[in-house]
Amino acid sequence: MFFVVPALAVIGAVVTTVFILDSLRSPLELITSYLMPYFLPGEEQSLVKRFGPWAAVTGCTDGIGRQYALELARRGLSLVLISRNPDKLAALAGEIEKQHGVKTKVIVADFSHGAPVYEHIERELGTIPVGILVNNVGVNYPYPMPLCEVPAATAWELVAVNAGAVTLLSRLLLARMAARGAGALVNVSSGSELQPLPLMTVYAATKAYVRSFTHAVREEYASRGIVVQHVSPLFVSTKMNAFSERVMRGSLLVPDAESYARSAVATLGRVQDTTGFWSHGLQYTFIKMVPVWLRTKIGHHLNKQFREEYMQNSKKKSQLTVVPRSGDLSILDRSWGIRCGDDAGGLATATCLFAAVEFWCLAPQGEVSTFRSLLVEEFR
Repeated sequence: MFFVVPALAVIGAVVTTVFILDSLRSPLELITSYLMPYFLPGEEQSLVKRFGPWAAVTGCTDGIGRQYALELARRGLSLVLISRNPDKLAALAGEIEKQHGVKTKVIVADFSHGAPVYEHIERELGTIPVGILVNNVGVNYPYPMPLCEVPAATAWELVAVNAGAVTLLSRLLLARMAARGAGALVNVSSGSELQPLPLMTVYAATKAYVRSFTHAVREEYASRGIVVQHVSPLFVSTKMNAFSERVMRGSLLVPDAESYARSAVATLGRVQDTTGFWSHGLQYTFIKMVPVWLRTKIGHHLNKQFREEYMQNSKKKSQLTVVPRSGDLSILDRSWGIRCGDDAGGLATATCLFAAVEFWCLAPQGEVSTFRSLLVEEFR
């Protein structure tokens, strides 16, 4: 018994230290990525030297995907642009070629169409030596809703696009990269991946798949010269979050797509897992310390408010125009859910203060007391 207490104390100290270091990893790696170019001039141009002259970006006509393509072009890479809107693709290709003097290849592809799309992409790629693949394409709910309100076609589309595209495109291009002994796979996921997200249930589940898939592929190809990066943003001001005017307005915690993409690209080749943006890294660090059950409740309550906000705005707009069908699903570039992390036991009390501040910022203040009542009921 004399040795049991000290042993438990040592184990507790080790576990706590590992947890703290893991929690701090994201912001520390982001800081390193920001500072490195100042100490290593010209490092920014190393993407071409390290991975080759071509990159491919899916879901690239709007939001984060578009800004990823522009940032990679600014760094000297030629671009394979893959998305479903031919007019937007042509416009983006023209903009990139004019502004940055690099080559482009346009591939029109609707990932909701299944297997034939990937055969088409493979034919169109031909022998282009794609060294960087950014799996960015994704779909989300038009607004938060319970599972049984999600049309079957929409639920399947969420799975086919969010999980199918990252799987089959990675399979296609990883083989080519491995044959050359160099390449980078960037899978853009979401902060909703590490926790259940009620009212966006299927979306969050597909993002959990992307996380697991990315980590497994990284292990498989660790010895083949392939960089596999997992990018997990939180809220970004893009069309994917158009159901909330509060999110679309942006803030210190909610960057615009251009700022986010420039920051995220700077981490490529330096960081394996990242939120991609400094304020997201800080949020991730603190919120990861909050128990999953509490984050799930916060996410559920926030989505209830986003749903109500969307309904109210739609009602106002219906007086002037036609309201879209609730079952329609827009294929957009990216969406970022509620924060994520693992259980953290005793540290939750302190970090709940941060979660409360963020909740206060995102939710109408009149609803905070309602949420407090929900928590009280949970402990009764």
